[in-house]
Amino acid sequence: MMDAIVELKNLRVEFKAQNSGQGRKVAVKDLNLRVEAGEVFGFLGPNGAGKTTTMNVLLGFVNATSGSAFLFGVNVCEPIARQRIGYLPEMTYYYKFLTAEELLRFYARIFGLSRLEADRRIDQLLKLVELESVRKRPIKTYSKGMQQRVGLAQALINNPDLLILDEPTSGLDPIGRMKVREIIQRLKSEGKTIFFSSHELGEVETVCDRVAIINQGELKAEGRVVDLVEKHQANLEKIFLKIIGYEPQVSA
Repeated sequence: MMDAIVELKNLRVEFKAQNSGQGRKVAVKDLNLRVEAGEVFGFLGPNGAGKTTTMNVLLGFVNATSGSAFLFGVNVCEPIARQRIGYLPEMTYYYKFLTAEELLRFYARIFGLSRLEADRRIDQLLKLVELESVRKRPIKTYSKGMQQRVGLAQALINNPDLLILDEPTSGLDPIGRMKVREIIQRLKSEGKTIFFSSHELGEVETVCDRVAIINQGELKAEGRVVDLVEKHQANLEKIFLKIIGYEPQVSA
């Protein structure tokens, strides 16, 4: 079997609890996952389930307590493992006095792209995220959806093989969510591997090949969306609520 693009083996992450009398808090409990090349993989769970902590391990922001994580078959403890990834955090922080073009050129320089290659990538990405017409406007004049699309362009400037997206449609209106979804589908058609968390379960059901659902740091379900829907005879939202143990309150 070929190396997975993302692989987690018995990953466990513990933190010191804020209340000193509570010992240590387990954020991720012995998690095992594989994401294959070309997949769009949805990483789902309620707030506090351990999604962002898991992503932070992959990105090198947090160290695992035990177990291991790999990108392209290389342990994430090795910086080279992250050379082929792009990352979009849930909350983007950019110098908003910059234009989209200036922002992308800044990141192109970080990745060591030549001026010619940077020009080509910037033109290509602004077209992809539909911001060509406003490329010279300061980011502070952009809507939330436009800023999120600039973030996607930034995550793609180094032409990564893997995209890690943390709640890419968070806070967007329906049109903004639709545009981000269209970009994800276009990237999938180009063979990119996409690993992302989201609370927008209808969109996850539309764009994802497979999903994993975690709750309180534990893997509760994993599989192809179509298989989960067939097994539970319900849409992904109902499956999600059932797995995390949420019982809707029915008014009398």
